[in-house]
Amino acid sequence: MSAPMTNKPTVTEREARQVAEAAREQDWRKPSFAKELFLGRFRLDLIHPHPLPADDDVQRGEEFLAKLRDFCETKIDPARIERDARIPDEVVTGLKELGALGMKIDTKYGGLGLTQGYYNKALALVGSASPAIGALLSAHQSIGVPQPLKLFGTPEQKETFLPRCARTDISAFLLTEPDVGSDPARLATAAVPDGDDYVLDGVKLWTTNGVVADLLVVMARVPKSDGHRGGITAFVVEAASEGITVENRNAFMGLRGIENGVTRFHRVRVPAANRIGEEGQGLKIALTTLNTGRLSLPAMCAGAGKWCLKIAREWSAVREQWGKPVALHEAVGSKISFIAATTFALEAVLELSSQMADENRNDIRIEAALAKLYGSEMAWRMADELVQIRGGRGFETAASLAARGERAVPAEQMLRDLRINRIFEGSTEIMHLLIAREAVDAHLSVAGDLIDPDKSLQDKARAGANAGVFYARWLPKLVAGPGQLPRSYAEFHPAGHIDLSPHLRYVERHARKLARSTFYAMSRWQGRMETKQGFLGRVVDIGAELFAMSAACVRAELLRTRGEHGREAYQLADAFCRQSRIRVDELFDRLWTNTDDLDRKVVKGVLGGAYEWLEQGIVDPSDDGPWIAEAEPGPSERENVHRPIR
Repeated sequence: MSAPMTNKPTVTEREARQVAEAAREQDWRKPSFAKELFLGRFRLDLIHPHPLPADDDVQRGEEFLAKLRDFCETKIDPARIERDARIPDEVVTGLKELGALGMKIDTKYGGLGLTQGYYNKALALVGSASPAIGALLSAHQSIGVPQPLKLFGTPEQKETFLPRCARTDISAFLLTEPDVGSDPARLATAAVPDGDDYVLDGVKLWTTNGVVADLLVVMARVPKSDGHRGGITAFVVEAASEGITVENRNAFMGLRGIENGVTRFHRVRVPAANRIGEEGQGLKIALTTLNTGRLSLPAMCAGAGKWCLKIAREWSAVREQWGKPVALHEAVGSKISFIAATTFALEAVLELSSQMADENRNDIRIEAALAKLYGSEMAWRMADELVQIRGGRGFETAASLAARGERAVPAEQMLRDLRINRIFEGSTEIMHLLIAREAVDAHLSVAGDLIDPDKSLQDKARAGANAGVFYARWLPKLVAGPGQLPRSYAEFHPAGHIDLSPHLRYVERHARKLARSTFYAMSRWQGRMETKQGFLGRVVDIGAELFAMSAACVRAELLRTRGEHGREAYQLADAFCRQSRIRVDELFDRLWTNTDDLDRKVVKGVLGGAYEWLEQGIVDPSDDGPWIAEAEPGPSERENVHRPIR
């Protein structure tokens, strides 16, 4: 058994929650479609008519996409990346020359200045050629140095680092540690003030781009002292600094080309001028960065859906069984319909969220989180269905297919590559809790003190009065709405097209139903609500489906008005909404009819060893090493595998 880490902060569950709560944005200065949806208010006016990019943004974006497509088709060999588990240096160099490192960086710093929408289109495109390259570019720009400096950097920091990030230097984001994942309150990496510097000590795990990075965003804990407020703080760190060692290049079931490693800091000096924001603002900076940074994952998920649809269409048309193409057998056809409808919806969610981010008139923290959650889950399901449609060929590697003379279709690789998206940048389970917290923010704002054990009776009385006023106004509005009027949303029933208005009426009615269900649950469980993770997860999943239905309908109407496959878009939106409504109805049933209580009892039995007899009759191929590697600060005893690409 490994020795405990002596430098690891010990925190209670309540302290950990307080750290997370302090890091989130407290105020809502702009409207939010998704926030309103969870409150039972279907604000279609916030997303319809669909926002559009400016003409010059379109021209600049399309010109770059054309160059990037040519690069993907002529310079990238996906099979080589999968075989060698490495992106060739010349490919990375070519991307630098193309300007791909600076897609989101302002032109005054040497970047391309693309909108969020076109940045996401570019990620979908390059990610379809190689998901590993998509991950490299995304980690560099969405969560690496450029985005936090754009939002929180000083003019001097921007002038110093952004030109490098735009053309030559790859960046990485370092938060996770061997024993710290989604609970940053236990962060152990230290940044001790020393004159005009900070001295960093600690170990970071799963540092995407960390093996090849030139610049790092590092989250470290500054101890409180005279003149220093302390707390988790963000720094820009030169990867070549003395005392930094990349101790391992990690290997995974998918994304075999990503440069992900373990990085050790031993007495690394970082100038105070490289601190991003103030001491103690690190988590807030990280979470704010992720508000739009998370949109990179659904971008690549939407691209994956497009590829799944292409392969499903081509394969199912030529593969015959029992006298007809397999696509015409209902068991296979339903899977193809799911892939087509869901791909349309994922692109609709992505396009809408991206344009809302570019407009910057709405707060999209919930929309971006829903896009990440929904995109990662649905893309995985689509890839799984594609493997099933392909049968044995779906399970066979592309190299093996080619070796025996068939088209090298990497369906199994797609499944492996997509799996990480349900964990990257917030696992599905964490996203459920994060979104649920934002969804009930209005309730906690007026009634939170009622269930807070640390609040005085006077505070509780004041909260009770405020809650009474809020709910007296809010609850009556959940009884009836436009969703009960048969002619509501008539603009979504244009002549000669499928009628989408019933789906929007469904969304409006079920948004109110979702709000009523949430209110009832809070009244029933009060302070224990935060422990009902199964319930909260279903609430969020319902909201995700309602958001996706709304986005699909709005995008179908946009395409119709622009004369771009409007009839087909309406059909896909209708198919998606009908499929989604079945899932929503099931989720509502499972809010109150589930095995959550029984599951907790079984879990206690498992942890207590009551079912160990069930594990008999197997051998465990795992070795006997520690579950979590030790990460004591100190000098590295391993070879430095850092390899910057010049």
